[in-house]
Amino acid sequence: MVKDGYFYGLGFFAVAVALRVLTGSIGLAIVPVVLACFFLWFFRDPNRAIPSAPGQIVSPADGKIHEVAVIETAQGSRLKLSIFLNVFDVHVNRAPSEAIISEVTYRKGLFVNAMRQDSAVVNEQNMIVMDSGTHEIVIKQIAGLLARRIVCFVKVGDRVKRGERVGLIKFGSRVDILMPASAQLQVKKGDRVKGGATVLAVLPQAGA
Repeated sequence: MVKDGYFYGLGFFAVAVALRVLTGSIGLAIVPVVLACFFLWFFRDPNRAIPSAPGQIVSPADGKIHEVAVIETAQGSRLKLSIFLNVFDVHVNRAPSEAIISEVTYRKGLFVNAMRQDSAVVNEQNMIVMDSGTHEIVIKQIAGLLARRIVCFVKVGDRVKRGERVGLIKFGSRVDILMPASAQLQVKKGDRVKGGATVLAVLPQAGA
């Protein structure tokens, strides 16, 4: 479990105890107990079986693929996938492949619905650029209508393994991933994926 779960969960349990002691009412204490249980569940952080085949790019987040597109960037064509997380999904973000963190850029912004096309431009977000030495992958943690805090666990210079935890977005949100356009897509729009476990695409290997 992410430590935030203990913070919120124990806090609401404390409120429940205080209400029970001060008012003598069990009914009033039920609501904070329910909220405590919800937060303990929401901030769960399950272990995942990480795929190990060469060239595999795994999902950085749990959720549903909302968009698949090839876009043009300053670095050339990139395959872009947008993953929408609802309040019931695990919100821990993971590294798509083994790499060194070459850039981490946080930007303040709005909190419009993460399913809106312009949310990737106007919303609060954190961009993590990962350099494997042969290719570059970018993930964007994008706040949503309910999300009010983006957490990043990594910094420039860190080496991460495929599937390693790199961050967290609290409540509903969106994660975009940009990868080389040569990657062979393994999923489609509408598929549900699991962070660190679902293979999104496979990069061609030299000599294959």
